[in-house]
Amino acid sequence: MKLVLVLDNIRSCYNVGAILRTAEGFGIDKVILSGYTPRIHDESLLPHLRDKLDHEIHKTALGAEDLLTIVSLDNIKVDLVKYKKTGWQVIGLENNIATNNLLKLGTADIRKRLSDKIVLILGEEVKGIDHSLYDIVDLFLEIPMKGKKESFNVSVAAGIAMYAIMES
Repeated sequence: MKLVLVLDNIRSCYNVGAILRTAEGFGIDKVILSGYTPRIHDESLLPHLRDKLDHEIHKTALGAEDLLTIVSLDNIKVDLVKYKKTGWQVIGLENNIATNNLLKLGTADIRKRLSDKIVLILGEEVKGIDHSLYDIVDLFLEIPMKGKKESFNVSVAAGIAMYAIMES
């Protein structure tokens, strides 16, 4: 299975670093940074700003940021359409949405619903995936919650989703 992660509008450098470390551990093919997600080794930034972001991301990535293929994209919508045209399934990790196109992780038929080439979108920590991307998403995945809280931290949710997808 091939899995590409999209980190769209993830605000926290620490969450980005944690997701990169987990992605490397699962052998993820590529990580795409889009929106206002902090970039690693961003040559477009002034050196002192780039060093600050690199340092903060490194605190949780612990070197994984240098082992992964990481790209930055300005217009993720255009690139997601390109992925779809070449046979990739676009999946959004969301919770608390009303759609017929929602699959809870841990269900028996998950393998039947997943492709061998998946682009997994992780959205903003509080608001979720940008609604302008919903029409591109083939399937939404939701992590069932058993406690009183409505969601997991995005880096924790990313790890749960990557495991569930890679093991299905």
